[in-house]
Parts: sequence; C-alpha cells; structure tokens
Amino acid sequence: MSVVVQKYGGSSVADVTRMKQVADRVMQTRREGHDVVVVVSAMGHTTDELLALAKQVSPNPDRRELDMLLTAGERIAMALLSMAIREQGGDAISFTGSQSGIVTNDRHVDARIIEVRPFRVQDELARGKIVVIAGYQGVSYRREVTTLGRGGSDTTAVAMAAALGADYCEICSDVDGVYTADPRVVPAAQRIGTLSYEETQELAESGARVLNAQAVEFAKDKGIAIYARATSGPLPGADPSADGTVVRRFPPRLPGAVVGVASERDVLVMHTSPGDRLAAADGPRERPGPADRLALEVIGFLDDHRVAGKQLHLLNGRLAVVISRENLHEEGRVREAIASRFGGSVHIVDTLGALSVIGAGINASFENMRRGSAALIGAGIDISGVSTSSFRITWMIDRATLDDAVRLLHRTLIEKNEPVP
Repeated sequence: MSVVVQKYGGSSVADVTRMKQVADRVMQTRREGHDVVVVVSAMGHTTDELLALAKQVSPNPDRRELDMLLTAGERIAMALLSMAIREQGGDAISFTGSQSGIVTNDRHVDARIIEVRPFRVQDELARGKIVVIAGYQGVSYRREVTTLGRGGSDTTAVAMAAALGADYCEICSDVDGVYTADPRVVPAAQRIGTLSYEETQELAESGARVLNAQAVEFAKDKGIAIYARATSGPLPGADPSADGTVVRRFPPRLPGAVVGVASERDVLVMHTSPGDRLAAADGPRERPGPADRLALEVIGFLDDHRVAGKQLHLLNGRLAVVISRENLHEEGRVREAIASRFGGSVHIVDTLGALSVIGAGINASFENMRRGSAALIGAGIDISGVSTSSFRITWMIDRATLDDAVRLLHRTLIEKNEPVP
C-alpha cells in the first residue's frame, strides 16, 4: 500500500466535533487502501495560550523550558485524535516528535530538522496501524526537546513524507489552498491551482499563513509535492486542480507575473543612525569609519542573541534590519540589551508593516515597483523603504494602512482593473 501523510492544523482539531471529523477523514483514507500517517497541530489557539501563560510567570521565559511547555499542546491533540480514530474502528497509535524520530539541532524555540529516523513509525505501519504524530517538535542530539517555530507541524509532515518515501504530503486546514491574497482582507482573491516551491516560500516568508516556509524549503530539497487543501476537501488521489493548491517543480511563469500579495504586521525595524560616509555615496569610498564598525557590531549582537533578520540592508555604514516578532520570544530582554550596549546609536521602530508582492522574475524590470509605488503614493500611503529579490518586492509602510494597501496592490497588479500613472 502507498503511504499518505496528512497534516491537520489547529483549526481543524479545535474541538471534539472537529476532531471526530478529522478522524472520519483519516478512516476514509485508510479505506481507500493507503497506509496513513497523520501529523497534528495543537488544538485551536493552545500554543498562544501556553505562551501567554508562560509570560505571566516570566516576561522572558527560558527557551528550553518554553519548549517543554509548548510541546504539551501537540501531545494532547495527538492522543485525542488517536482515541477518536479508535472510536471509529481504526487501530491508531500516537507518537511524540522524538518517538517518531524527528532529530533537530539544539536551537530551542526555532530548531531545524537535521534528520528523520522513522523506524518506529515504519514498524507500526507494517502492523497495519494508523500513526498519529505530534507536529512542531523534535529532539536534539543532546536529547533535549525542541520546537520548530511557528508552523513547524508543516515541516514535521513534509520531513516525515520524505523519510517514508511518500509521493506527496497533504496539508489540511480550514482554507482550501493558497490564494492570491488573504480572502478575509481581499474578497476578490482567487485560489491558485499550482505554485512553484520558490513562489510558495516567498509567500510564506512574506506573511501568507497557509504553508510554512521551512516546510516548503524541505519539500523542494527532497522533491516532495505538497497538496494544500481544506480539511473537508477531496481525499488523496482526487484531481488537485478541483480543490486546493499543488506546490511542486514546474516550468516558470512569464517573468514579472505577480501571483500574490501578502503582508506581515508583527515586525520590528532596527536601524543605526546615518553613517559618517553617507555624504560620499556618489564618490570613491575611503577606509571604513565608525558607522561601519557599529553596523558590524550590531550584526554580531543579533547573531549572539539568536535574532534572525527577515531582511537586512547596509549602505554606506547605515544598517537596517527587519525582524519578525513571531520568533522573538525574549523581546524585552533584547531591547534592554540593545539600549544598554548601543544607547541612542540604534533605534527600533515598531509602527511599520511589510507589504509584499510575489512572482518569478518580478524585478526583471521596474514596472511592478513603479506601478505598486505609484498606487501607494497616490492613495496617500507613505513608503518608508523598499527592498527586492528575484521573487519579491517589499514595501515598508505604516502598519495601520496594511489592509488597504493589500487591497490596492491586488487591484493594481493582479486584477489590473485600475489605471496607474
């Protein structure tokens, strides 16, 4: 029998009723003749609730202890789903991340998977059992429990699919695929039938919530196709174009075609004061000055404190770093350390948001940047900064204007029904 790996998000198992619906879908998949491995997230908002509880005890909780706490959510969900499957006549067994062989590095709170040793999973599948795995977690070589960061259950599922030789991994949530924008913000958003790994990863890193960026990176490396579907959608083997989005390798689109608009609210922008070489930007550079040394010192500080930058810009001694607050669990401590070490030389801005448009070869010309910037300026939206890559253009704007800006750029660059000067 072929192996099917299904991942169910927190909204799909938010309560007992939904848990039973997932169990029914798992049993239908089993009756289709597949070996089934299920990766499950914590129920509903359990992870957020546990994190809030930790911060009531300590404003800056220890990262190791935080991992021990947060993994409880998935352990609860895996056991309950296993019970629900058994209640419907299935033979199910649940495993934690470590029991299922997910081995990570030792970076608490945002670990990365190093290898998968799925021996116990394979043994139970050979016995005819349905295996339910707690997502989002693993164990380091030092035998420490770790977590994989937000959306880490996606990565668990893709990694397990690769280790078991599955043809694809099914990611099930309350959304029937990846859309050109968040449908809650843009009613005109359309489901995208097929995406490349690169497009999907850029969407995920830009704030789209359907798939995890690390999971997509893992899938690309291992050649695993991802089916993003609604929990109520078709079973494996159904035509993916009928429901959901397929992420895989495929011939590139026309350069410059915009496939999606995404935004991220919860970011910080850290920057140094203007450098002493800024005035000489149009002339030959001389030896490095104090601003260059400060920028290098700030980069070293961020690395020492395990603060990952989403974007980094360095020009003539002035440094700007965009940081996601999602994985910044010790924000208070980091802010205090920055103030103590750098004083007024380093500034933190927490009123901006990131607005991005994604597409292969999007910077092949300046057309998308010109049209997007003109639309924003025409609507009175101030642009604090712009950055580009081969798949993305990102504008930093006032966080309060993000939703309006997403709708505006969707109309301008995807719907194309508004003239732009």
